[in-house]
Amino acid sequence: MNVQTWTYLIVGITFLIYIGIAIWSRAGSTKEFYVAGGGVSPFANGMATAADWMSAASFISMAGLISFMGYDGGVYLMGWTGGYVLLALLLAPYLRKFGKFTVPDFIGDRYYSQTARTVAIFAALIVSFTYVAGQMRGVGVVFSRFLEVDINTGVIIGMALVFIYAVLGGMKGITYTQVAQYCILIFAFMVPAIFISIQLTGNPIPQLGFGDTLANSDTYLLDKLDQLSVDLGFSTYTEGQKSMIDVFCITAALMLGTAGLPHVIVRFFTVPKVKDARSSAGYALAFIAILYTTAPAISAFARVNLIETVSERRYDAMPEWFNKWETTGLIAFNDKNNDGKIQYVSDVAKNELQIDRDIIVLANPEIANLPNWVIALVAAGALAAALSTAAGLLLVISASVSHDLLKKQLMPNISEKGELIAARAAAACAVVVAGYFGINPPGFVAAVVALAFGLAAASFFPAIILGIFYKRMNKEGAISGMIAGLGSMIFYILRFKFNTFGDTTPEDWWFGISPEGFGTIAMIINVIVSVIVAQFTATPPEEVTDMVEEIRYPKGASKEVVMH
Repeated sequence: MNVQTWTYLIVGITFLIYIGIAIWSRAGSTKEFYVAGGGVSPFANGMATAADWMSAASFISMAGLISFMGYDGGVYLMGWTGGYVLLALLLAPYLRKFGKFTVPDFIGDRYYSQTARTVAIFAALIVSFTYVAGQMRGVGVVFSRFLEVDINTGVIIGMALVFIYAVLGGMKGITYTQVAQYCILIFAFMVPAIFISIQLTGNPIPQLGFGDTLANSDTYLLDKLDQLSVDLGFSTYTEGQKSMIDVFCITAALMLGTAGLPHVIVRFFTVPKVKDARSSAGYALAFIAILYTTAPAISAFARVNLIETVSERRYDAMPEWFNKWETTGLIAFNDKNNDGKIQYVSDVAKNELQIDRDIIVLANPEIANLPNWVIALVAAGALAAALSTAAGLLLVISASVSHDLLKKQLMPNISEKGELIAARAAAACAVVVAGYFGINPPGFVAAVVALAFGLAAASFFPAIILGIFYKRMNKEGAISGMIAGLGSMIFYILRFKFNTFGDTTPEDWWFGISPEGFGTIAMIINVIVSVIVAQFTATPPEEVTDMVEEIRYPKGASKEVVMH
């Protein structure tokens, strides 16, 4: 069978599984809709958390970034991994014990302020919509390449599927669907990695093949890649070009920003006890490590295969996969010297090949001439990664509107049935809006993604950390800190990312820190302002300080926490 038939078959089977699970686990109450009834086992929640965490960015983009940036691309690997560890070990158990299953709810109650809650809702919506739009666009790209429909049709199919299991099943349906999606995406990621590792190095374990010699040769894989990169004018693959302070700031900003992502935090409320939240965090870390330790190997394998397949080769002799990706617009060849050969070099004036970094993982099995069923499997895995995260984000948007905005502020007397209807309606609207941005991605999507990380680091992270570990922090300090952090982050992005106040170059960055890394500085500003303002304003009410003391007190950690 050809690739398209295999893809229809495998993707069709996985979609039927998702829909079947959604029908079986239809939510009947707000507790089932928001937190799956709170009865998910730690092992299942670990798998669901891993699928929620590993979006299309992890499955598709991360290996592509490392493949093209080499050592410098490792900051994304370190930042996202560190962010999860920070969230799972330092924040999630305390938030779980606090009993608030959304970040705006935590901030609103901890700082006894509707203003603080509103700021948090705004930030949660911006972060979530940015991410979900990217996931839907990823779904469209996979459909357009492997099912050969246009990207818009692919986005609409993805919207319909997410609508079924997110709107009907809520968190209950999403949880059990994510368990299935984790199994599919990790299998799809590892199978081609193992095959290609054997092809290139003779070692069946990709993580070991990454540091091994090439098959039938004494040359190490990374030495070969360094030489290929230098020959084409690129930087040495294993050496970084960024300054140490920028690497530190970017890594820290990604860690602090991702630690405040609301769609992962809510997962720790789906287990019965705080102890189970800690266990599921450990399971999820192990499940995530499988993919994250394999990604650098896939990046190196793909880079070697890509260069040897296209560099100095005749365009009319390119394999079928090259032409298929050309039709999607994600590979473009311009024969500048009219010699019929592909010049893939660092020099912009001479380079004739443009490659979108996001296609590396998807095209890798085709470049390595793996069987068609493996290529189709990767497509199904990419769809599972994108859809699992999209569903989690849609639930955050839904909860922010129905629970944090309506129930907690505008309509406090709304019935449970009314709240459930509002939650489903909000999720349905969010699917439509996400689909619109997936079909019509604004030109500033990439910039907004960077801004979203900065916003989360500059707003959520200090507010959560200080809310848990600093009893003296009051609403005046928290609100002032969030405004100062957000304001400085937005100014830096406008100044150096969009050049709003005049043209700038990397030489103009403050202390050599890029806009992507400034979230770390904005977070520090937030903390300083918060602490200073708190010292000169009224102390928090006694019941609030008692509440903060209680969530840090280990006694009763195994008791069930009553959901609010």
